[in-house]
Amino acid sequence: MEPRGYRMVISTQQDFVTASAYAERQLYAWLEGKGYDTSALDEGRNDIAPHVILDCDSSSGRHGAHTRWRMRETPSPEDGTWQSTLVVRADPKDDRRRTWLQVDIEHRPASPDQVPKRANTPGVARLLLDSLGARDGLAEVKATPVFIEPEDVAEVLEELCDGERRLPVVVASVPYGVDVDDWAELTVERAYKYLPGLAVLYVLSPEAQPDFNRALEFHPVFGGGIRTYLPGLDPAWKPDAQRHPVMSRRTIEANVHRAASVLASLPQRLALRQPLPGALDSLPILRTRPRAREHGTDVQRLTGENTTLHAMLNEAEQTEAAQAKKISDLNADLDKAERTTHELRGENEELYDQFQHAQRQVRFLQERLAEVGRYGASYAVPDAPDITYPETFADLLERFGELTHLAFTGKAKPTRDLDSQSVDNWLRVAWDALLALNHYARASAGGSAGGDFLSWCKGEESRDFPFPAAKVAMRESDTVARTDKLRRERMLPVPRKVHADGVVFMQAHLKIGSGNTIAPRLHFYDDGPRTGRVYVGYLGPHLRNTLT
Repeated sequence: MEPRGYRMVISTQQDFVTASAYAERQLYAWLEGKGYDTSALDEGRNDIAPHVILDCDSSSGRHGAHTRWRMRETPSPEDGTWQSTLVVRADPKDDRRRTWLQVDIEHRPASPDQVPKRANTPGVARLLLDSLGARDGLAEVKATPVFIEPEDVAEVLEELCDGERRLPVVVASVPYGVDVDDWAELTVERAYKYLPGLAVLYVLSPEAQPDFNRALEFHPVFGGGIRTYLPGLDPAWKPDAQRHPVMSRRTIEANVHRAASVLASLPQRLALRQPLPGALDSLPILRTRPRAREHGTDVQRLTGENTTLHAMLNEAEQTEAAQAKKISDLNADLDKAERTTHELRGENEELYDQFQHAQRQVRFLQERLAEVGRYGASYAVPDAPDITYPETFADLLERFGELTHLAFTGKAKPTRDLDSQSVDNWLRVAWDALLALNHYARASAGGSAGGDFLSWCKGEESRDFPFPAAKVAMRESDTVARTDKLRRERMLPVPRKVHADGVVFMQAHLKIGSGNTIAPRLHFYDDGPRTGRVYVGYLGPHLRNTLT
């Protein structure tokens, strides 16, 4: 499920009293900017505008100190409620003597069948970042991006490898031949629009790029691309690069507003799912009591208290429903992760068996060559395959004409969108898959394939353009095939000469990637014996199944 709420968790070296004063000042400035009355705020429940309530509580003792404000805005019953929370917290058990700040924004729909609206960076978060000296581990967290100059590279690398880092670090590169300041202002800042408070933001200057990419050999960023470096970066391990997605310049410039939304999606999800620091996680639940009415008769006071208590009961029911929905979503994600883990384990075992078989075959052939005196040939390094890979998924679509026995019949948009969501090897896997499929389609058209694509990948015929059989599925599960809404998604277009309806159930698919929410798939239909073609009806994020 796509993230909807906003959460910022930062720390500051300022003491609790100073940080609380700064936070209160910025909160009041934000509220006043929205036209709300802050003249007589106190602990407890405050009515600051029609249909706007601000609750405040605080405590100080041996278990630490906190100040918390929670605002609930209900423009109308049909629109639901926007809930905004600001917490300042100090914990004596924190040996770093940090003061923590947390900002949460979430939409509570008016009814369970409504989808929550997406929360973007609130003004109060920007105000806090600009005034508090916010930090995440070794890094400063600012509302606007900072340039990485050559002298900053070593420090930024330390930040990237910091074991205490919670936030992603987003680094934008500058294309060759453009004005650096213009690119930063007109493109990068717009692409970073929704990221303040969710990530540490940088722009890599052209002068610093060689040193930066030399140090991050497997995790580079260049050519106007933007890379999101997640916590736990291992710069010396090539497979780790797949965890840190790159957005291409082409994708950014095609629609910078959409690029900004996609860039924020992963940091937003991470912020909402990541466990809170202990100091914030131990905070007691906010239980605001109605403030006593100073004027009016006893009946009026009791009526007012009763109204307030009913409102608080409704709030509690809303909170309970929201928490139940979160638990349900987390359980669904956990189930999906466990099944994906099981699938990947099986795929890994199959690939490992194929690797071991290939290793034994190589050793056997080397020994036979050595026996007949061809020592040089037995240990010669083979030439790299002469394959020019596409630069983007959009480029891949444009190169379909090179694949003479394939036809792409699907929608281009899901495929192009992979450019903004892709990890390093998806593009290569997709092109390798298409080359293998095209090679098979040629044989299928000629009647010499001897089976389906899965059999082809397991046989010797695929050696020129191999593709792992573990990534091939020739049919969907029975549940998908029998469930109308899931089956309809896989009814994909083909020419009417293939099927009179212009669509067929394309259950055969290739696993282009795994391990995240995108997990791209390529669906195809083999009509080689009749029309001499294999039709690719879909290449994009995993279609819905019983887990999504």
